[in-house]
Amino acid sequence: MTDTLHAAELTDEALKDLAVRAGRDLEDASALDILRWAADTFGKRFCVTSSMEDAVVAHLASQVLPGVDVVFLDTGYHFEETIGTRDAVGAVMDVNLITLTPRQSVAEQDAEYGPELHDRDPDLCCALRKVKPLEEGLTAYAAWATGLRRDESPTRANTPVVGWDEKRRKVKVSPIARWAQEDVDAYVAEHGVLTNPLLMDGYASVGCAPCTRRVLEGEDARAGRWAGRGKTECGLHG
Repeated sequence: MTDTLHAAELTDEALKDLAVRAGRDLEDASALDILRWAADTFGKRFCVTSSMEDAVVAHLASQVLPGVDVVFLDTGYHFEETIGTRDAVGAVMDVNLITLTPRQSVAEQDAEYGPELHDRDPDLCCALRKVKPLEEGLTAYAAWATGLRRDESPTRANTPVVGWDEKRRKVKVSPIARWAQEDVDAYVAEHGVLTNPLLMDGYASVGCAPCTRRVLEGEDARAGRWAGRGKTECGLHG
C-alpha cells in the first residue's frame, strides 16, 4: 500500500494513475475500506467535504481517521437547519470542522452583480459562492471525499468510488457511491448519525435555500435543486 509520505510526493500524473487504479481495485470494497485506503494513503492531506445534508461520510471517515478534517461551504444562503446540522456535527463527532466562506458576503456580491444573482445567473452564483471557495480550501489536500451516490441522478450514475478530479488535480473519493438511499437510511438508523431536519420535511437534497424546493412523489432526489432550469449540478462535481 502507498504510504502517506510517498503519496504526498507523487506528481499529478502519478496521483491520477493511483486514483484510477484504486477506483478499479476498490470498486467492490466497503465504504470503510475505501476510506481506510484514503486515510492510510494521504493522512492529513485527506479531507471530507459535507453539505450537511447528512453526516454519514463524516461519521464513516472519523472511524478510520479520528479528527479528520470535515470541510463545509457556508455560501451565505443556507437554511438555518443546515447551519444547525453543521454545528451539531462539530460538537458531537470526532472531526475537525472547517467552514469555508466566499470572498464576498451576500451583500457585497449584490452590490457588484445585483441582487438575487442566483435567479438571474445561477451558474455564476455557484461559481462565486461554491466552486471558487472550495478550490481555495482544498489547496492543502491531495485527496477529498464526497457523499456522491450513483442512484441520486443520471449525471452521477458513473461516479467511481475513487477517481481523478481533473479540474482540481486531486484524488476524489466517493466511498458510498454504490449505496442506495436504503443503505444510507439503515446506516443512519444503526449509528444514530445526524441528518438535516429538512430531509423529514419533503426535501430529498438540500442546497442553498433560494434554489432548493421539496420534491414531488416519483421525482429523483436532485429534482428539487434549481427546479425549472436545465441546471442539475452546482459545479463542484461536474
